[in-house]
Amino acid sequence: MALLDTTRLTLADNAKMEDPTGKIAVIANLLSQTNEILTDCVFQKANGKSFHRVNINTGLPEVYWTQVNAGTPPSKAQYATVDEGIGMLEARTETDIRAAALSGNVNRYRMQQSVAHLEAMNQEMATCMFYGDTGVTAAAFLGLAGRYSALTSAGNSANVLSGGATTGDCMSIWLVGWGPETVYCTYPEGSTAGLQHRNLGEQTAYFSDGTRMQVFSDLYNWSNGLVVKDWRYAVRIANLGTAAMTGLSSTSGSDQQHTSTTNVLHSMTQAVARIPNMAMCRPAFYMNRTAHTALMRIAMEKSSSVLRITEAASQFGTPGNYMSFMGIPIRRCDALLTTETNIT
Repeated sequence: MALLDTTRLTLADNAKMEDPTGKIAVIANLLSQTNEILTDCVFQKANGKSFHRVNINTGLPEVYWTQVNAGTPPSKAQYATVDEGIGMLEARTETDIRAAALSGNVNRYRMQQSVAHLEAMNQEMATCMFYGDTGVTAAAFLGLAGRYSALTSAGNSANVLSGGATTGDCMSIWLVGWGPETVYCTYPEGSTAGLQHRNLGEQTAYFSDGTRMQVFSDLYNWSNGLVVKDWRYAVRIANLGTAAMTGLSSTSGSDQQHTSTTNVLHSMTQAVARIPNMAMCRPAFYMNRTAHTALMRIAMEKSSSVLRITEAASQFGTPGNYMSFMGIPIRRCDALLTTETNIT
C-alpha cells in the first residue's frame, strides 16, 4: 500500500516469509480484510515463553553546563521493568469426512468450514487489542483502553484527549505509531507471528449417546501480546458522542454538525502533534464504522488536502480506495464500540 512504511515487518510480511505454500498467507489476508488493524501492526518475538519483558525509560539523566578545568558529575537515566503478558487464543473445527468428500474438493470444503472460526478469532483478538482486561479475563492481555483511561490523573493523560461529550454513549478514535521502539505486538519464543493452523487429520469424534463419527480436525492458535514501550506513541481521542458522530454523516446539515466536524478534525490534528517523531513509527488512525463513514463523507464533500481518499493497493496487492489524514492512513475497526462510557 502506498500509504505504508514498508521497512518494518507486518503480519503480511511474516506470512509471506514463513509459509512458502501460501496457506498461512491466505489466512492473514482473510484477517486483514475484516480487521484493518492487522495491516499496520509491527511484530517482535518475545524474550519469554509467556511474557515479554521490556525496560521503559521513566526519567532522563541530568546534564550540566561545564567549562575548562571543571569536572562533570556522572548521571544516569531512570528505567522501570515491565512484563507484558501474552494471550493464547484457540479454536478447533471438526468436519464430517463424508460431507467433505461429497463436496468434490476436501481442502476447499474444510477451509470454508473454518472461515467462521477465523472470523470469531479475528473479532476477539481485535476486541482485546483495544479493550482487553486481565482483571476480567486473566488469560488475555491488557488492551489500549485500559492503558489510556484518564484525562488528567495518569502519567500518560497528555495523550488522552476529550471529544467533549459528558453524557450518553461515546466512542474513541485512536492514533497508534507502530514501531520496534514504540508500540508493537509480540509472540512467544518458539512460535511465529499471527494465527497458526494445524491439520490434525482424520480423527474419531465421540458423542454423548455413544455414537461415533470420523471427522477431519483442524486446530487454530493465535498467541499475541501488546507492548506499549513508549506511551507517547499512542493517542486516544475519547468522549466522542455517538449521537454527534452519527450526525457527521451529512456535512451540509445544521451548524451543530459543522461544529462537530471541526472539533473532530481539530482533535485529530492535536493527536498528530502528540506523536514525538513520526519517522520512528508507522502511524495509523483507528475508528469504528460510524466515524469512518462520517469522515469519508467529509472527504468527498469538502475539498481538502488534509483529509483525502487515495487509490492504493494493499500489502496483498488488492486495489482499493484508502482514506488518510495529514498523510496518515485511516483504518476502520469494527471492534471499536459506539457504547463506551465517558472517561474523566
